[in-house]
Amino acid sequence: MASKRLKIPPTKSTLLILKRKVAFLELGASLLERKKELLTRLVYERLKQYRALRKEAKEALETAYYWLGMTHTRMGSRALQQAALGINPALDAKILPRSSIGVQYPAVTAERLPLQPVGLMGTDTSFDETRRVLADMVVFLARLGEAETALWRLLEEQRKTQKRVNALKYNVIPQYHTTIHFIKSTLEEEDRNTLFQIKILREQPNEIR
Repeated sequence: MASKRLKIPPTKSTLLILKRKVAFLELGASLLERKKELLTRLVYERLKQYRALRKEAKEALETAYYWLGMTHTRMGSRALQQAALGINPALDAKILPRSSIGVQYPAVTAERLPLQPVGLMGTDTSFDETRRVLADMVVFLARLGEAETALWRLLEEQRKTQKRVNALKYNVIPQYHTTIHFIKSTLEEEDRNTLFQIKILREQPNEIR
């Protein structure tokens, strides 16, 4: 299917402008193609990281729920709730903006803090282990959340970049090339007509003689 041409006057100045614009568009398409390749590579790297973190987070969840179930069985809900009252957070988390190839996503830094001592009255020996593995689980989930958010945003940017590349390569640039070809043909036709008219004018004096 032929590309539709731009509705502009077929003049030499227009032709020069179009040639400059199409060169700029082709450079832009090349840069976007490069960006798409970098995004694709980054997506595969992030996907590998995400899958590894998801596996670790799954194992951390299973371990945490095992110890939580054990402590709940030994202490009971009431004693467990009372023991947890007033305990400081066991996790230090920071969320900062980060960027990769122009894609913004939150960078999460999570670190488990030393466990706060609690009274021995009414607690079980498994209580501290449960607190430790729960804090470790949250660290893994925080890292997994960062990896998943970054992965989805990179995929979205990759999709948008591919869409822009396709629009330039298969719509905009061909339209400019079609217009340039039309203007060249029009100008060449005008030149031929002009030369033909000049030739006729030169031959007329000879005919008069």
